[in-house]
Amino acid sequence: MTAFRLLLVSFFCALFVYQSHGACAEVDSDTEAVAGKGFKLGCISCKKRSEVKGAANIEWYFKPKGEADFFQIYTYSDGSPIIESDQFMDRVDWNGSKRSNDIQDASIYLLNVTFNDTGTYRCLFNRVLFYENYEYNTLVSKDVHLTVVAKATRGTASIVSEVMMYVSIIGLQVWLLIEMIYCYRKIAAAGEEALREAANAEYLAIASESKDNCAGVQVGE
Repeated sequence: MTAFRLLLVSFFCALFVYQSHGACAEVDSDTEAVAGKGFKLGCISCKKRSEVKGAANIEWYFKPKGEADFFQIYTYSDGSPIIESDQFMDRVDWNGSKRSNDIQDASIYLLNVTFNDTGTYRCLFNRVLFYENYEYNTLVSKDVHLTVVAKATRGTASIVSEVMMYVSIIGLQVWLLIEMIYCYRKIAAAGEEALREAANAEYLAIASESKDNCAGVQVGE
């Protein structure tokens, strides 16, 4: 029974470590680009349950500053990118999740940013989650309010975003380390218990054998 518990604890610890490698942290995008430079529009949407398989198609929309309506500029589906707007033709590269349709990072990279790129960008995750007996569709929307400037400035929002990114990464690593230590201690404790039970069983066997030997000697006398 103890050996089974030890195997069970080891299995769940290994499973936890495997799933933690896919840890996801939602970090806000930077919001200030420099004219003539490249700029990453960040968009991350983490699944609440990482063990559930999923697939997502991504759509990006843009609303210029002072305008009322969005128009589609980019689509990413099944690993195939499509630029939907002439304004952004040959200026958008995929910068998100690769080699998987289970997309959690839908970031794109704008090349040769212009002042006309100032405005609001909307990222849409059309996600399907595959459960054992059914599929569940979700729609996640995130906005990025972009300002284009002539010269780079270190804004407060950019600093806070970068600090939060590093805090999230460090926090995930610390959490993983704590869980690994916990699992190690559980395994060690289960192993010690197994050794104690084996020693007790051996002691009882020796004691029983000695008793039988003594009884045999008395009968012989």
